[in-house]
Amino acid sequence: MEPEPAVVEASRRSEPSGGRLRWFVTVVLCAAFLGLGMSVAILGPTFQDLAKNVNRNISSLSLIFVGRASGFLGGSVIGGVLLDALNHFMLLGVSMLATTVGLFLVPFCKTAVLLIVMMSVFGFSTGILDTGGNVLILALWGDKGAPHMQALHFSFAFGAFVAPLLAKLAVGTTVSAENHTETDLNHSALIQSSGADPGALLGVPDDLNLLWTYAIIGTYIFVVSLFFFALFFKKSSKQEKAKVSAQRSRRAKYHVALLCLLFIFFFFYVGAEVTYGSYVFSFATTHAGMTESEAAGLNSIFWGTFAAVRGLAIFFATCLQPGTMIVLSNIGNLISSLLLVLFSKNRICLWVATSVYGASMATTFPSGVSWIEQYTTIHGKSAAFFVVGAALGEMAIPVVIGILQGEYPDLPVVLYTSLAAAVATAVLFPVMYKLATLPLDRERKERRKSEDQKALLSSSGLNDYEDGNEEDDGEKWNEMDFEVVEMNNGMMSSVIDTSKRS
Repeated sequence: MEPEPAVVEASRRSEPSGGRLRWFVTVVLCAAFLGLGMSVAILGPTFQDLAKNVNRNISSLSLIFVGRASGFLGGSVIGGVLLDALNHFMLLGVSMLATTVGLFLVPFCKTAVLLIVMMSVFGFSTGILDTGGNVLILALWGDKGAPHMQALHFSFAFGAFVAPLLAKLAVGTTVSAENHTETDLNHSALIQSSGADPGALLGVPDDLNLLWTYAIIGTYIFVVSLFFFALFFKKSSKQEKAKVSAQRSRRAKYHVALLCLLFIFFFFYVGAEVTYGSYVFSFATTHAGMTESEAAGLNSIFWGTFAAVRGLAIFFATCLQPGTMIVLSNIGNLISSLLLVLFSKNRICLWVATSVYGASMATTFPSGVSWIEQYTTIHGKSAAFFVVGAALGEMAIPVVIGILQGEYPDLPVVLYTSLAAAVATAVLFPVMYKLATLPLDRERKERRKSEDQKALLSSSGLNDYEDGNEEDDGEKWNEMDFEVVEMNNGMMSSVIDTSKRS
């Protein structure tokens, strides 16, 4: 056996360290998305407390969601551009540091305008983190990144699940500044002075539980950001990222068309997901006649199955292709949403179909990102493009459905939306698949033609080989013919002897 080249031996020696580094970066990214899920979901259970903190009611403070979504859109777009120009680890570390600052300052906001601006800045930093995390996972693992992509988005879902528990259970009961201890009296004086001054922008919140909730999440995100800065200063990590990215650079023939279709695909998918999760409670109480506790359970089972299947999808992705998982998700979405429309008054059907719908929606986004990476390399701008599509769907579709539900209160508009989105995604994916695989079929045909041409060009060499071995083949055939003749002569002699005896 010939000795292996030195380059191969060096690469094999460096593979364990590079593999450990990739696993470490993946774990840090999952920890970051866990914090991202908590920071995004914490607004829901603390929204009423924030409105009380700025002396507004909930309806007048609804612009806070628009501000956060607008910041998220801007962060996704600008982050996609910056990811192609700056180091990934440094950019993600800075974005998490900005998220930390936003989480610490949000409870101290005493005016609605400042709170909306702070939420816009917070959304901007989370948009960079969301886009950068998806790009970095693809850069690290490439075609083998489906399980890791599922783990990344499961971490987000688990963080969103933990946030309400942290806000209402883990921190404890509400701690008010009206207690009679000396320390609390000092806090009360600060609160009264800040509340007495109408021009005050910052102040200690009345509910210290609100402060501790945001402080805990902010501290966790700050600790994770330190790991990104440590990776930035590690020279080998940058070399590993550049090496992996250089090895997998590819561009599909219909790259732009695929990204546009994926933009529309995620627009409908994420819009339907957020719409159903947001309106299923009001639908259950208004149209299905459920009590508030039953409607809350229906809402919980949707997000519970959503998070559970995202966790199981980490293992499913090791044996199933991303395209297969998307097809299975589309089938589940179609069946469950159709059952919801047909049997909207049946409570058993609502429970079963809602759980199936949540489970079917769980793996679509990470599977879609992993699927597109199989055909074209996703860089920062490309990832930002379809993340913006998802964010627009999250903004636009719930708003439109809210308006339509007000115009047609007797119709289950949210269920019709789920069915329409399921049909749209089920139609879009085969088109994307055909568009992605069509250039591959043409490449295979061209490759076969080139191989045939090479065979024709090398036919002279084959003829020389045949001429050189012609004599050997002739001798072999002559020996075989001689043996056949001897066998025939023996058979003839035996037949003659037998005739003579008879």
